[in-house]
Amino acid sequence: MKELLYLKDDQLKDLIEKLFVSFRETFSDSRKILDKYSIGLAHHKVIHLLSTYEGITISELLKRLKITKQSLNRVLKDLIKLEVLLFKKDTKDSRVKHVFLNEKGKKIFNEIFESQKKRIHNALLNSNSEEVINFDNVLSRIING
Repeated sequence: MKELLYLKDDQLKDLIEKLFVSFRETFSDSRKILDKYSIGLAHHKVIHLLSTYEGITISELLKRLKITKQSLNRVLKDLIKLEVLLFKKDTKDSRVKHVFLNEKGKKIFNEIFESQKKRIHNALLNSNSEEVINFDNVLSRIING
């Protein structure tokens, strides 16, 4: 195991601050779009997951978001009012619902994605392939604890 003696508290604090700022900036890029549809970050997270995992179940959404049923229901109700979701019952178990974005939902996702893609794409383009791979590996390790 590598000794990480160079990772002092001040350096870790600086890294945590950079994570906060990068999150803020990445999501501020999409703020105008979210405001246009009167939705927030919680709605954005659900829309993103529905785009990535088409037909995801409610149960799987809860696991990926790590939120309560009540919180998810509030967001889903807002997205239903916005008319961006489709629900389909599972063919084997009618108690299981699969959630999809309809065309309007996909349009909203694409608007948000395009606004965020620029910043991330530019950062990756201005990095060499080893930096990109290392960055992705470090992010994965942060996510997986």
